[in-house]
Amino acid sequence: MHDAYRSYFQYEDVNNALCNAHHLRDLIFIQECYQQSWADDMKKLLLEIKDAVAAAQPNRDGLLPAQISDFEARYDEIVVAGLRANPLAQSTEPLPKKRGKPKQHPAKNLVDHLQLRKRETLAFMYDFKVPFDNNQAERDIRMVKLKQKVSGCFRSEDGAQVFCQIRSYISTARKNGQRVLEVLQLALTASPYVPPILQPRFNASA
Repeated sequence: MHDAYRSYFQYEDVNNALCNAHHLRDLIFIQECYQQSWADDMKKLLLEIKDAVAAAQPNRDGLLPAQISDFEARYDEIVVAGLRANPLAQSTEPLPKKRGKPKQHPAKNLVDHLQLRKRETLAFMYDFKVPFDNNQAERDIRMVKLKQKVSGCFRSEDGAQVFCQIRSYISTARKNGQRVLEVLQLALTASPYVPPILQPRFNASA
């Protein structure tokens, strides 16, 4: 999952998913700055799909086929509305040739992107293991980047590994609803917290 940086799509044997937090910000920008209603409709649709996935997750591992078909049809309709609101500009005067792709209106760029990357945008709808956005991943690496910003670098590879192990332990505990001070105390007494999903593997290696 990423923010649609072009180079990421060049990796082979990789399934891409796009961060919808980025999409929401872009859609809000288009709606507020250019008053294009399709952008607000797409924002509402993405949030509606997110709510539908959250409601279905406790009981099912996927949305019903009828739900998926309905959401896909509405997505396509909004994209068509966006394309109609942003037709390809036709120049009446010959312009000198320039290298690269011609510059387009920001709204046109966004609707083209949503049309081209529909599957990646809706990946969270097709597979419940895919999150709606990559905010969690960014939060997990935030402390590493903060450490790099403050200190510049680690003095040794061992120090870097220890730092990452501690941050990983704390992050895992938080995701499982544990108090940080309590799990740190457990680690210091040689009885570290182990999440339920890892306990069979931990017990086998003990």
